[in-house]
Amino acid sequence: MHTEHRCPLPVHDACFVRYHDEEWGRPTSDDNRLYEKVCLEGFQAGLSWTMILHKRNAFRDCFAGFDIDAVAGFGGKNIERLARDARIVRNRRKIESAIHNASRARELRDEFGSLARFFWSFEPPPDERPAVVTQDWLRMNPTTSASMRLAQALKSRGWRFVGPTSMYALMQALGLVNDHVHDCPVRSAVERERQAFLRPGLESQGSGESRPGGMRRGR
Repeated sequence: MHTEHRCPLPVHDACFVRYHDEEWGRPTSDDNRLYEKVCLEGFQAGLSWTMILHKRNAFRDCFAGFDIDAVAGFGGKNIERLARDARIVRNRRKIESAIHNASRARELRDEFGSLARFFWSFEPPPDERPAVVTQDWLRMNPTTSASMRLAQALKSRGWRFVGPTSMYALMQALGLVNDHVHDCPVRSAVERERQAFLRPGLESQGSGESRPGGMRRGR
């Protein structure tokens, strides 16, 4: 694949390029993947995504594949184990936050039926999106109104390490927006997947019904 018009990324890092081409921006309704991304964004705070991406498999191994129910059951011995594991970021506050957020994720799942339904309710409407996604627009918009709404909703429910910048990175990575730049060769494939993706919570709802994020969307 040509790289001259690709989104800005370290082109000599095969792991990062594969992540960009095959994962970034593709929509998901998998609750554990949503929870995983919240956790990884928390661990990234003050660090680089490249570092976290290269440690992702180790994080998955240490956190039971980011299975929400499994991590919610972690206790003091697990925290000590994780704090000693050199394969991951051994920041105790971040480790405790990931475990804490698993319990909050179960609460959201109980309240809304799935974590995905809650997160996808914050998908921004078209009038909040740029006409053309450019590198300049991305640099000038590390947060958006939608990511601020999502961060506030999570914080009000007791989640930790869920600032609006981190939540916008989550929205970009998991397909709630398509922020591949306009001439990136991956953008059109991602947009086709987003068009075909059935938003959680709309399976049995009529067009334009109210959703947890406070927005109303048609199909």
